[in-house]
Amino acid sequence: MTFTEERFENAVLEVFRDTLGYAYAYGPDVVRDYSEPLYIDELLPALQRINPKLPEAAINEAVYKLRNFEGGSFEQKNKDFMDYLQNGVSVNFFNGKEQDSALVKLVDYENTDRNTFTVANQWTITENSEKRPDVIVFLNGIPVVVIELKSPSREETDASEAYRQLKNYMHEIPSLFVYNAFLVMSDLGITKAGTITADEGRFMEWKTKDGSYENTQYAQFDTFIEGMFDKARLLDIIGNFIS
Repeated sequence: MTFTEERFENAVLEVFRDTLGYAYAYGPDVVRDYSEPLYIDELLPALQRINPKLPEAAINEAVYKLRNFEGGSFEQKNKDFMDYLQNGVSVNFFNGKEQDSALVKLVDYENTDRNTFTVANQWTITENSEKRPDVIVFLNGIPVVVIELKSPSREETDASEAYRQLKNYMHEIPSLFVYNAFLVMSDLGITKAGTITADEGRFMEWKTKDGSYENTQYAQFDTFIEGMFDKARLLDIIGNFIS
């Protein structure tokens, strides 16, 4: 049976949903502004849940800063974003009586279940042109991972083609990649991850689900996904191993 890109995409989504317990969103079913990379309907409730003692004004200021980075390349904006993601967003706000300040956390690294993990497909982004990356992983409404898949059944199509597609997306919809922790490319047989500034040769495999063994010479895509995207492990990778 031919393993088409659609079947490959569905298999990947199934691992996220059924094995890892992620929520699922089908892009066309979500009413939203296509020029907005953030999943606002998940972002606001998540920040309120993670920062229960902070007033709405502080949360709103954090969202404003998250949506409005100062000038510079998207790579520089991404660097600033990663500081927010790992360390929180410093905000100044009016508490009803006077100006106040606080640190708004975007992620609860200590309590995995207080975060929202969602996988989405067919998620349209409109900027220089309209694009729909294969799969996006949202952490608290933030698109921290973009996954590009290529079917091994198509001639002259492989993981390298997925890498080229990701680079094309960075040119056409750069605002999405401001919020990117890492990228994933896969052709079923080879699945690798890297950052937005890494060339293809620096993308790396993840060959184990639990750290106890390697699954063949090349990691199977489900081993890769279960290994990197276990909720607690994903938080560990984002919080401690990306600079």
